[in-house]
Amino acid sequence: MPQTILIVDDKANVRAMLKDYLSEQGYRVVTAEDGQDALFVARYEKPDLVLLDVMMPKLDGFAFLPAFRRESTAPVILLTAKLEEQDKVVGLELGADDYITKPFGMRELRARVRAQLRRAGSAPVESAVLRVGAISLDKQTRAVQVGARAVNLTPTEFELLATLLASPGRVFTRTELLNVVGAAAMAERTVDVHIRNLRAKIEIDPATPRYVETVFSVGYRLNPLADETEG
Repeated sequence: MPQTILIVDDKANVRAMLKDYLSEQGYRVVTAEDGQDALFVARYEKPDLVLLDVMMPKLDGFAFLPAFRRESTAPVILLTAKLEEQDKVVGLELGADDYITKPFGMRELRARVRAQLRRAGSAPVESAVLRVGAISLDKQTRAVQVGARAVNLTPTEFELLATLLASPGRVFTRTELLNVVGAAAMAERTVDVHIRNLRAKIEIDPATPRYVETVFSVGYRLNPLADETEG
């Protein structure tokens, strides 16, 4: 079951950006627009980690922290635009575990999130083998099987399949899949060609795929309800 991250920020565009990014990283993400709303969400969602803006209406980050700490020991990372050391010290003394100053890079954010979850003893243990239905993909040996049949994939096909298998049911846009394979500058329809080739190798009937499904006008997803046997 994916870990839950609560994003608390009064700016809708920040919430949406962080939610999209962290969802792509495999986390379950819930949001709140201020500290008051966040306390309510936290009680019901039991987040594994909180990303907390400091300056918010109704109940700011500094007021949220003591109330949250009475109910949870989940790590809290402050998102602050302030540079004053005193503000950071206050946040840490109130119960925050770390802080990151806006603007920040997504790679730094991911590293801090993973570090805090690891320290809290809830960092995910990533399996080297991904399975959905009859498909098995080993990320270490780069071996792929459909039932008892070994399948040889190109590096691009392998990365596409690994991405889809890691998040069954999640819809990936063509742009997202291009980024996965490091081909962001290519035309989006390039993905269609790779998916067509992938289907030819893993599907019993590529014209009627049961694994890699097309979500029209959006992209592709891995059918999470695919059966366990190959034809």
